[in-house]
Amino acid sequence: MDGRYTRPKLALALAEICRTAGLDPRGARLLRFVNNGVFLLREHPVVVRIVLAPSFSYRAEHVVRAGRLLAEYEIPATRLLPGLCQPVRAAGHLATLWEAVPDAGPQPTGADLGALLRRVHAMPVPGDLPSWNPMADVRRRLRDAEQLDVADRDFLQQRCDEVERRLAALDFPLPRSVVHGDAHLGNLIAGPGGPVFCDLDSLCVGPPEWDLTPMAVGRLRLGHSPERYEQLVDSYGVDVTSWPGFAVLRDLRELKITMSVLPILRSNPRIRGELRRRLSSLRRRDDDERWTAYH
Repeated sequence: MDGRYTRPKLALALAEICRTAGLDPRGARLLRFVNNGVFLLREHPVVVRIVLAPSFSYRAEHVVRAGRLLAEYEIPATRLLPGLCQPVRAAGHLATLWEAVPDAGPQPTGADLGALLRRVHAMPVPGDLPSWNPMADVRRRLRDAEQLDVADRDFLQQRCDEVERRLAALDFPLPRSVVHGDAHLGNLIAGPGGPVFCDLDSLCVGPPEWDLTPMAVGRLRLGHSPERYEQLVDSYGVDVTSWPGFAVLRDLRELKITMSVLPILRSNPRIRGELRRRLSSLRRRDDDERWTAYH
């Protein structure tokens, strides 16, 4: 797996994965092409998530454990496709396969997210779930960055060092718990029985404040509706933006969502323009410039 996926190569990878799993890839629809190549199969109610870069491969084993853990505690979340040894490996490709959730319910709200997070944070903390270590993931992506200018690499390295120092000095007021790790409305599916979590790659044991940060950053940086965040605050009962340490978590979140695409710059060159804009605003320390989602 060399991580340099074009769309035709991704289609070939899907065919190999489906052949191994005994599924039909014909007519599959590409849903996402950023950290994973995500397909919805036409002939089966199955979602296939193909790992796009070597730096992401460790997450495939982890997400299998995460999916099984949330199923064990009946947390509403996507479920692994049964009957397979997962993750699935085929012809040098690595993927996880999930039962598709019909997008048939009302659009999830901040209140829905808050309620689900309360359930996740109340779970017993298992001994085999990794501890929150966000900078390791960020640095891994920087190490595996494709076609990144030396000046940009140096800037991001310095920014990582700065954020890591500030992060180490934080004293989190909420007790550590199981956390989703990337909790925002884009990672909820409007299932027929209510919203369910997806994208479980970042599930770990860490500060609940981190799960409240993506929605706050979405409002401040991505221009999302303030109402969504207010609903989350009312439902969960905590406004993380009122905590003095939030500024550090905001900088960490912005660093992570900026650097998430570094290992696939060659595979998906369309994201370069947005990356340049984000790097420019980070250099200028412009907290007011609006970003748009990578596609």
